[in-house]
Amino acid sequence: MLNYFIRSPKNKKQWDDYLLFRWEMLRKPLGMSMDSLKDDLENSSYHIIALEEDQKSIVGSGRVHFNSLEESQIRYMAISDNYRRQGVGSDIVKKLEEYAMKHGAKKMILNAREDAIRFYASLGYIKGSPYKSDTGIPHTTMEKYLV
Repeated sequence: MLNYFIRSPKNKKQWDDYLLFRWEMLRKPLGMSMDSLKDDLENSSYHIIALEEDQKSIVGSGRVHFNSLEESQIRYMAISDNYRRQGVGSDIVKKLEEYAMKHGAKKMILNAREDAIRFYASLGYIKGSPYKSDTGIPHTTMEKYLV
């Protein structure tokens, strides 16, 4: 059984490590620069990381922001390869959903890479239309009504 902690980054080192983790997992494999990592919503978003038991290594990340008073959106979900299919991603999504509901969201949307659609579907997300990402990788918009 894996032991890990899920919480927001707490200090500058964890914030820097979190951003580096996001880039290494999501953008670097595509040959994209670190500059491509952030968007205009970083400061108004809720960010969380999954840390190994020693709390030194980040093994997962996720972010949620609001598109409107009742609609929130998950972005930058990433899980280290050796932590996939271990519950880390599901726990991160649940924490992001809890945060969004606590702040008034009724609906969550996300844009899933093709290899993540089954994962999100297993958490109750419904496939929508194709989405053109800035990464050039095909994505599908998915949504879930929060209860």
